[in-house]
Amino acid sequence: MTATTSKSFWESSRDSLLKIVTSETFLYIVKRILQALLTIFLASVVSFIVIQLAPGDYLDNLRQNPKISPERILQLQEQFGLDKPWHIQYFLWLIRVLTKGDFGTSFFYLRPVASLIWERVPATLLLAFASLICTWAIAIPLGIFAAVKQNRATDRILQVISYAGQGFPSFITALLLLIFAQITTPLFPVGGMTSIYHAQLSPLGKVLDILWHMILPTIALSITSFAGLQRITRGELLDVLRQDYIQTARAKGLPENRVIYVHALRNAINPLITLLGFELAALLSGSFIAEFFFNWPGLGRLTLQAVRSQDLYVLMASLIITAVLLIVGNLVADLLLKVADPRITLGKS
Repeated sequence: MTATTSKSFWESSRDSLLKIVTSETFLYIVKRILQALLTIFLASVVSFIVIQLAPGDYLDNLRQNPKISPERILQLQEQFGLDKPWHIQYFLWLIRVLTKGDFGTSFFYLRPVASLIWERVPATLLLAFASLICTWAIAIPLGIFAAVKQNRATDRILQVISYAGQGFPSFITALLLLIFAQITTPLFPVGGMTSIYHAQLSPLGKVLDILWHMILPTIALSITSFAGLQRITRGELLDVLRQDYIQTARAKGLPENRVIYVHALRNAINPLITLLGFELAALLSGSFIAEFFFNWPGLGRLTLQAVRSQDLYVLMASLIITAVLLIVGNLVADLLLKVADPRITLGKS
């Protein structure tokens, strides 16, 4: 009896595993991962070439320092591998990454690049996801409200706000928020991620301290995204509300709220889910500006510092991590779209 039960269990497990492995979603994920690997490889090659095309290197600044001897320059050049042709540098770097997970050593910080990156990624993701949540939590309800109140005063006011938000570049928004913070000092902090007394706070106090410092950077990131998403939500919902099945639902006497939030919004939300991956890409690129203006210790500031100092391996690692985050964001958006609308066939949506 025990042997029969054990055999039945293993057969059931095998059938379940086989069903998962041969499912459409699993095959799609495997396909996307393989495509992502090729994309990341090509992106790394192009990035390395573009970086190498820039005149000079990190050691040029050191050569101008009379206190550093030519022998020391040659020693550093050999230590960092800058004495080799660019294609040799790239393949040596790629082999270290694939075999050891070693992204090299930062020229500027003289620390392993991997540790620098992992210190900064959480701060950037925290800011990006906070902005994403705020954007969607505000833009979608206002987009629905504007569509329901089409051509009325509230709709026109929201359209003006939306156009104004899209018309402001991110750096202008950040500058205006800095001016606002200066006027309202000390209401909103603008420097760093924590206060100087952060270590002395309770666990709850530490969380609130970080949230307090996130207010202005999150607003700076959210305004442009909010404006675009609100307009798209309004337009998609208006298109759905003109469909025949919506008119039929109204003719049957269904409550207007049920028509809008159950029948119309369910179909209008699909294009918005598709935009989720692009929204994450925009937030990650926009976070560079927000981090610079608000002194936020994220990946954006690290990348800008690497560009200024021509810190080759830090810049390469930052670009690769950003590419991975964008690919993952788009994959998650596709899977969410499948969950929201099971009729969609992955790879053909």
